[in-house]
Amino acid sequence: MNPTDLLYGKYRNLLLATAMFNLGFVIWFSFAPFTGGIADEFGLSVAQLGIVASAAIIAVPLGRILIGPLTDRFGADVTGGVTLVVVGAFSVISAFAVTYEVFTASRIVASLAGITFVIGIQHVAEWFDEENLGTAEGIFAGVGNAGAGLGAYFTLPRIFTEEYVDPVFGPEFLATSSSWRAAFFYTGVLAILFGVIYYGFGGAARSEAKREATKAGISWSQWTFIATRYGAVVLSVAYVMTFGLELAMNGWLGTYYREAFGQGDVVIAATFAATFSIAAGLLRPIGGYVSDVVARNEIELLPFFEGEYRNQWTFTTLVFVMLSMFGMTLAGLTGNIYAAVVTGFLVGTGCAFSEGAIFAQVPAMFPNNSGSVAGIVGGIGTVGGVVYPLAFSAAFLPNLHVGYAVVAASMIPMIALAAWVFQPRISAVANTNGFLVSEASRSETVTATDD
Repeated sequence: MNPTDLLYGKYRNLLLATAMFNLGFVIWFSFAPFTGGIADEFGLSVAQLGIVASAAIIAVPLGRILIGPLTDRFGADVTGGVTLVVVGAFSVISAFAVTYEVFTASRIVASLAGITFVIGIQHVAEWFDEENLGTAEGIFAGVGNAGAGLGAYFTLPRIFTEEYVDPVFGPEFLATSSSWRAAFFYTGVLAILFGVIYYGFGGAARSEAKREATKAGISWSQWTFIATRYGAVVLSVAYVMTFGLELAMNGWLGTYYREAFGQGDVVIAATFAATFSIAAGLLRPIGGYVSDVVARNEIELLPFFEGEYRNQWTFTTLVFVMLSMFGMTLAGLTGNIYAAVVTGFLVGTGCAFSEGAIFAQVPAMFPNNSGSVAGIVGGIGTVGGVVYPLAFSAAFLPNLHVGYAVVAASMIPMIALAAWVFQPRISAVANTNGFLVSEASRSETVTATDD
């Protein structure tokens, strides 16, 4: 491939991956803005709505873990195209569901749109060289994530209002309000169409040699080996305390600002909460860019991790997240909501920088297994979104401010693990040495399989 075609291919596939991720997350999050109409249509209780919402989150970690090696095996153009078509089809099915059971099952499958993140991470890694990986992955994740939030929470409910009607979803249609059905239908159709485009115009890798190297590294023994390397484990743990925290804060802050400060205006509380989301989404490319800069220019941010330039930046961001979470408790205890909002913005900034740094390291550390590792890190990281809200709202806490300090304290052993892995002597073998599965046992499995 000549340099001009390679440059065009890089940015074409970056654009495709970002658009896929954006649309995938719009479908994943599209349930939340329409819960009122859905509850009215099916006569659902709050508990039943919670089941649908939880199932949509819980399905994604497993889906991400599985789609990673499949993307390494078959290429992002295949898995991305197929995923969009499948989730789009089930989004359309959910738009015409007449029973709670069919609706719930179809939305669970549609929620697997959340796995598009892993597909895109692998796709971008297959096209960009290591020195620009952090920037490219940061643009993909930051623009895609921020755009998805704006699309799901701001755009969809403004297009598909309670009074929405069209030739397909008129006032006589099944729903008392057809807005959510129309939103699910049209986003589903768009996903199906874009899935075909993604398959037709996406390229799996920048060269056949790169494609074959990635494809050759996939087997069950290889996957278990990769999943237990020091590097994969520490990046997964780091993603729990950053992206998992981001998911948790996105779902909690509106309630926190309303309940902890007596801010009864739901719109204002949601606006305060949105400052965190904006920081966590839009600033993510900076985290990846800085990782590239410190690696390229060999900038020593933390000399005790001498020569481990990306590790130094990642560790700095992790410590910042922990300290800013302690700051959330201190700001809340002052009783000043504006201090809490500013500190929340800082937490979002820390999450963004750290997430960008982490996914600059994933393909740099595991160049021929980026899909598998992205699936492991992305899947495990999502768990934080389920666990942290339990700490935020625990009944035994004296007030709603203390939960942030509890979560911050839980991050200390995670940071200690990072400090151990990021030492030069450990980091040098972080993608070959690990826990439980040894290089020898993997070699024996591969040899036996070959025979």
